[in-house]
Amino acid sequence: MDHSRAPVLEALQEFRRRADVAYGPPGHKQGRGADPRVVDVVGADVFRSDVLLLNGLDDRRESHGVLDHAQELMADAVGAERAFFSTCGSSLSIKTAMLAVAGPGEKLLLSRNAHKSVISAVVINGVEPVWVHPKFDAERHLAHPPEPDDVRRGLKEHPDAKGMLLITPTDWGTCADVRGVARACHEADVPLVVDEAWGAHLPFHPDLPAWGMDHEADLVVTSVHKMGGAIEQSSVFHLQYDRISPEVLKQREDLLATTSASTLVYATLDGWRRQMAEHGRELLEAALRRAGRIRAAVRDMPGLRLMDREVVRAGLAADLDPLKIVIDVRGLGISGMQASEWLRAHRHVDLGGSDTCRISASVTHADDDRTEETLLAALRALVEAADSLEPRPPVDLPAPSVLEPEQAMLPRDAFFAPAEHVPAERAAGRIAAELLSPYPPGVPVLAPGEVVTAEAVDYLRSGVAAGMLVPDAADPTLRTLRVVAA
Repeated sequence: MDHSRAPVLEALQEFRRRADVAYGPPGHKQGRGADPRVVDVVGADVFRSDVLLLNGLDDRRESHGVLDHAQELMADAVGAERAFFSTCGSSLSIKTAMLAVAGPGEKLLLSRNAHKSVISAVVINGVEPVWVHPKFDAERHLAHPPEPDDVRRGLKEHPDAKGMLLITPTDWGTCADVRGVARACHEADVPLVVDEAWGAHLPFHPDLPAWGMDHEADLVVTSVHKMGGAIEQSSVFHLQYDRISPEVLKQREDLLATTSASTLVYATLDGWRRQMAEHGRELLEAALRRAGRIRAAVRDMPGLRLMDREVVRAGLAADLDPLKIVIDVRGLGISGMQASEWLRAHRHVDLGGSDTCRISASVTHADDDRTEETLLAALRALVEAADSLEPRPPVDLPAPSVLEPEQAMLPRDAFFAPAEHVPAERAAGRIAAELLSPYPPGVPVLAPGEVVTAEAVDYLRSGVAAGMLVPDAADPTLRTLRVVAA
């Protein structure tokens, strides 16, 4: 296919050349009605490019196939049979993907280190989750993806399960054996859905970890805004084989997606695909070299511990995305949350993630010598300043068993059940009626329907006291927890 073409961008360019006058949405009429104070911040071209697909970039019948052509080019670029653009982010795309595999009351295998959007999908879809617990790394206090035998065991115990949802890479860059998990699923004749939100770049360089479509996954969801070059909320479904019907996927997507899709998202997805198809390998080669230099420099900084391929050699992860720079800062006597806050306040460096133990920075093809040096200078300054940071109360890090709570009710039933707030110190033994997800990375410690333990409460409350953000808690102070009414 001709990857020099960008159908959505070309149609947008033609729309602007014609200077059409629209009498439908958006009401700002290509910026003519926008507040100049807003235009001064976001720019006039944002409004000029905010056009509907119907009766804008295409006619009422979509006869030019602008979006279809762009999606065909995307599928070809990444080696998928079909691709569908989404303008609602992968949080909604994952819900759609799960709906396409399992319906209300049906079972679906899920990796328990899933983002809160997956748990939310369980609540919305009404599926019965079969949790496949990840491999917990006690030394680093993080979870790596489950292994094929974990999935095979889950499918054997639940032969009526409709499929598996796997998260890889994780927020911290560790990766699953996608092919091994896919084959475990296919042995049971069920599909593998991969939440590859952090992996949109993977198809475009051979030295990056496994890309789901190349390693036999049936459906892969990517967030192009995370490691790619499209704007926020840009997401793509990639589909192959016949275990998931493209017609069913499209119908399920239509249930959840907006009817006013953003052309800005479509256009930047289209343009990023063209950029990667034409120059992706060289751009990512430069990014890999840059990440290598940053990694080498971090290894020499006292008090910082870089997560590197030792997690692969130890068999904890199948692979590691080298563009994710994950650094344990406990050797400085501070938390990752403190480090992140200090870097933002004193060096104007905003990190991609932080938790009790570590910080992370994503290197992409967009980085350059200036951003490389900015990050390294900021980390050196953090090392120098760490002794002066005020100590925070310690966080009661939980044992792995605490992160595998008992499921006493279906998440949907618990979420919609009559609920009450109880003091946190009296919540142990009760059934959670809410999500409690330290963010980032947004993986729930407790999900609706799970039995609250004293250890989980201690972890969450000590974390909040130390600066942890739990944005989905009904009571952000965590003095009380929302539980199923007795």
